[in-house]
Amino acid sequence: MPNFTKNTQPSSQTKKGLLAVERRKHPRFNVELPLDYCRVDEKDLLGGIVANAGEGGVLVYLPERMEIGAVLKMEIFYVKGFQLDTITAIAKVVWSDLATRGTLGEHRYGLEFQYIEEKDYNNLLALLKGIGN
Repeated sequence: MPNFTKNTQPSSQTKKGLLAVERRKHPRFNVELPLDYCRVDEKDLLGGIVANAGEGGVLVYLPERMEIGAVLKMEIFYVKGFQLDTITAIAKVVWSDLATRGTLGEHRYGLEFQYIEEKDYNNLLALLKGIGN
């Protein structure tokens, strides 16, 4: 048992903290970018919002419920200089949160990139670098 002097008595209140361990390989950056998407086996485009992005994937809000493992074709829109540009990729739903954002009925999903062209990947890296600065 430790020997405490009068001035170093332990407090009767215990301090509690929260330890969050980051499991991602790449940092995420908060963004708000529009996207068009469809399931790989469909052609009808729907719209959504990218809420954060990293080299390995994105957090999105979509208007429909999706199952884990669904594969999507997506096109993220952003401004590059004075023109509109896009990043096209194929991504898989790796997690979902059925909580909706606001009253819009949007569902939150974590998407992991499955395929992205080198040009689009370089555009993504440049976009993330610009956001990080």
